[in-house]
Amino acid sequence: MATWNSRGLRGSALEELINRTNEMYAANSLALIQKVPTPITPINIDKQTRHITLAYFDQKSTVDYIGVVQGIPVCFDAKECHTDTFPLQNIHKHQVEFMKQFEEQQGVAFFLIHYTKRDVFYYLTLRQLLTFWNRMESGGRKSFRFEELSEEFFFQMGKNGVFVPYLQPLQTDLDARG
Repeated sequence: MATWNSRGLRGSALEELINRTNEMYAANSLALIQKVPTPITPINIDKQTRHITLAYFDQKSTVDYIGVVQGIPVCFDAKECHTDTFPLQNIHKHQVEFMKQFEEQQGVAFFLIHYTKRDVFYYLTLRQLLTFWNRMESGGRKSFRFEELSEEFFFQMGKNGVFVPYLQPLQTDLDARG
């Protein structure tokens, strides 16, 4: 079983931005996306602060978010990358398998990657991830570089309350699917 300490599940700034974006999308009837909680079993709890300081994950998590956008089922995972090289070890095989099964059921699965050094977001389609994943499994690079990514799926932090405006690259993805 994997363990977790108090640094692990504090909630990242990226997740908070996505949560606020999802609230805005829901308020405008554009999408209904929920954060998937990771089930844990607490082991140690700080009695003064009542915070969990040590816990075990009950099961492997699949994705961070799941829901529907204008009738289209979607699931995605959010990742941060502090350099121009994204290590594929940050994505787990069970996540890839879940996402493949999700798309087999006519859903859309993707990753939102925040390149913190550049302060830019990237919408990584499952199709594109599988290209990198298959390359790794064939003995190739265990990462992908910023330069390998398609320009059409980069986007900036938005305005008007939409912090991580991922609906536009989702539309680009849907258009590419035909």
